[in-house]
Amino acid sequence: MSTEELSKAQKYGFNKLQKRIRRNTGQAIADFNMIEDGDRIMVCLSGGKDSYTLLDMLQSLQKSAPVSFQLIAVNLDQKQPGFPEHILPAYLESLGVEYKIVEEDTYSIVKEKVPEGKTTCSLCSRLRRGILYRTAKELGATKIALGHHRDDILETLLLNMFYGGKMKGMPPKLVSDNGEHVVIRPLAYCREKDIERYSEQKAFPIIPCNLCGSQPNLQRQVIKDMLRDWDKRYPGRIETMFRAMQNIVPSHMADIELFDFKSVAAGMAFEGDGDTAFDKENFTDPAPVSESPVEVDPNLSLDVVNVGT
Repeated sequence: MSTEELSKAQKYGFNKLQKRIRRNTGQAIADFNMIEDGDRIMVCLSGGKDSYTLLDMLQSLQKSAPVSFQLIAVNLDQKQPGFPEHILPAYLESLGVEYKIVEEDTYSIVKEKVPEGKTTCSLCSRLRRGILYRTAKELGATKIALGHHRDDILETLLLNMFYGGKMKGMPPKLVSDNGEHVVIRPLAYCREKDIERYSEQKAFPIIPCNLCGSQPNLQRQVIKDMLRDWDKRYPGRIETMFRAMQNIVPSHMADIELFDFKSVAAGMAFEGDGDTAFDKENFTDPAPVSESPVEVDPNLSLDVVNVGT
């Protein structure tokens, strides 16, 4: 259903949803100084709900930003059989946004290198990343914007904990592997369920990834299903988990590289909660996150959160 076909009540709900995603996007941009004056931002567009929402939000925020920045949408056509090549160019031309379609047959490489039955995502993502870095350099992009959201970041944290033995997530802003680019994730504060609803109501022309979409037993999918189950049974838990990633106390972990445990001695001040970690905890389930319009400032724009300053 398009936004033109929505009823009055549906339009009200859609406006709340749009403002919430816009607010969260603007806040993440401000918190991590993702966009600066004169930036040329390469928006990686896969044809999925996340990247469409990312481009839509950046275009919206671009109109009211206190800084000037350019957008160029880039899609990597990996030559998957049946890929509808016409959809993205037609959509981007309708928006009037600058874009580039990069054609590279990574599909054949992945199929050749990865044994049947094995997951393809790791090799596919490495190949895709290298091509996008090269393209960013060719286009003179100063930032590379990816569509990962809050749930992606939490999933990565749990994947690394469960399977990699690391407390490592997906940073909202980082320097690329080759050291030449800054990668940003403006949707870092946005919930996947909000993006799903927004994408449906905006009727984005979604293009499924047939290469990895046929791998239902991926570890990431297992984690995603677990988080969704928690979100249904314990509203507010996912929000609390994400806040925990923003409130790390190194002295209460066990990484000797992050905290000098060897120098701890009587009489010294201790960060965090000191020895209250030994006390019996008395936690309660977090309150569900309100979706009331009260939490949304209808006049919010990038000039409110001072992006780039």
